[in-house]
Amino acid sequence: MIETACRFDKPVRIGVNWGSLDQELLARIMDENAARTNPWTSQAVMYEALVTSAIENAMRAEEVGLAGDRIILSCKVSGVQDLIAVYRELARRCDYPLHLGLTEAGMGSKGIVASTAALSVLLQEGIGDTIRISLTPEPGGDRTREVIVGQEILQTMGLRKFTPMVIACPGCGRTTSTVFQELADGIQTYLRDQMPVWKKQYPGVEAMNVAVMGCIVNGPGESKHANIGISLPGTGESPAAPVFVDGEKTVTLRGDNIAAEFHAIVLDYVKTHYGKESNAA
Repeated sequence: MIETACRFDKPVRIGVNWGSLDQELLARIMDENAARTNPWTSQAVMYEALVTSAIENAMRAEEVGLAGDRIILSCKVSGVQDLIAVYRELARRCDYPLHLGLTEAGMGSKGIVASTAALSVLLQEGIGDTIRISLTPEPGGDRTREVIVGQEILQTMGLRKFTPMVIACPGCGRTTSTVFQELADGIQTYLRDQMPVWKKQYPGVEAMNVAVMGCIVNGPGESKHANIGISLPGTGESPAAPVFVDGEKTVTLRGDNIAAEFHAIVLDYVKTHYGKESNAA
């Protein structure tokens, strides 16, 4: 089916859903398969029906006047391996732009992991022109999570940049305190909240990396790899938090205002490194 209003001056997504395949087409492919010396599996028949339906509908759209470069194809399945197989075949058999997305991916971490697994394989192979994330929201949940997950998939793969990334250690026996977790969460929320303004005022800031580490063992070394990094004290360590800017230690924070002081350091770095004056220089 054509999922966008037929305005021929706009891109049109032609989508095929494995839950509502054209029954005549499916019957035709099943008959052809039955005549084979070595028939395909039912799964392979389903793949062929999806791919054939998408391509044939695109060709019909061109016949009624839609330019081929306005067409985007989408095949909706909810299995990771199914999505990979179908889109590999679509990419092999046509030149239309492809819209990737695992439909009915599920809730929470299951949906995020499944979507990431499927899309990452295809994107790494150069397959896919647009993407979507389809998550079942928690009761009363926010749909914007789908957008954030999509952005993070593209950014962690190095394909696009949307917001500064926060690198944080997972925690271990040396980090029984939750201070580093709270700071990592707070700075990540702060950076994302600032982006609507920052992307206009500070071009390039979306490429910045911030590290929040939880102990003195690996923290300082890993902090040096980020644009700005902080190594918070772990269990039994001195209550001090060295801060590194572009690999160099600049200050050691202490006391109850470490979070606020670190936020100020991050903001100062953004202004001095991504502001109009610094770009002009």
